[in-house]
Amino acid sequence: MFHALSIRQFDVDTTFQLIRRAEALRTMPRDEARALLAGRIVATLFYEPSTRTRLSFEAAVYRLGGQVVSAENARENSSSKKGESLADVFRVVGCYADAIVIRHHSAEELDVAAPFSPVPVINAGAGAGEHPTQALLDAYTIWRELGRLHDLTIAVLGDLKYGRTVHSLLRLFAKMNGIRIRVFHPEPLGLPPELAEEMRDSGIPIEIAEDLEDAVRGADIVYQTRIQAERLQAEHELCATDDYAIRHRHLAVLPEHARILHPLPRVGEIDPAIDPDDRAAYFRQAENGLYMRMALLDHMLRGELG
Repeated sequence: MFHALSIRQFDVDTTFQLIRRAEALRTMPRDEARALLAGRIVATLFYEPSTRTRLSFEAAVYRLGGQVVSAENARENSSSKKGESLADVFRVVGCYADAIVIRHHSAEELDVAAPFSPVPVINAGAGAGEHPTQALLDAYTIWRELGRLHDLTIAVLGDLKYGRTVHSLLRLFAKMNGIRIRVFHPEPLGLPPELAEEMRDSGIPIEIAEDLEDAVRGADIVYQTRIQAERLQAEHELCATDDYAIRHRHLAVLPEHARILHPLPRVGEIDPAIDPDDRAAYFRQAENGLYMRMALLDHMLRGELG
């Protein structure tokens, strides 16, 4: 059984297969789409806060004709509060649903528990580990905006240590050709050593920018992220964020074809004055999440992945 836990599980061919399916679902007549998951139930278990991921997954199920059973704030409002193991949660919830979408605070616990589920499990964000469906929708967005996933300079900004969206994004694009990565981050919040080593082993050059203007100059994609304040583990990791915020003046060194992405929510990292600029693609990116998650659910519940 295929559980979508890490972007490592998605090769280039599978990524493009999902992109093509997302694009087809985008224009598919509603009645036709609603037949795809008719009679299916998907459980959403969210142990951490979520707006876009939870709602887009649940909307995806409904758009495909399925139904949702949901546990929001499951860390406090489920039997996990009583000490029930995640493996047992999966065993039980798998009796009620055809798939489980979960956001959890521990990537390690999720990896250990998933094999006990009798139905497919989708990682909707796990601690400071990975967020594979975000990387897939990011790839879909870049493909829609620029028409390619190769020969790109990607500037990655913000919290690279705890930002799980960054971890999945870099692992996915390490599989593409002609990728160059440029990073700019607060000193304590750089890439985890194991991820930096993965990138080196994949032959992906990582350039460290001296300042934000240097980071975004000439980039094809600017991937901004917020500081994961809820995960900071020591006072020395607290840092001023203004030096890492994209302001309107930075557009002057950004090519007209470039796009600014952000997994959202933003908390001051992008000046709202930038929003009307066509290069600001983060709200289109959020919309694309619906169609990519529809594509993933459709493929997984038809047994076409893995």
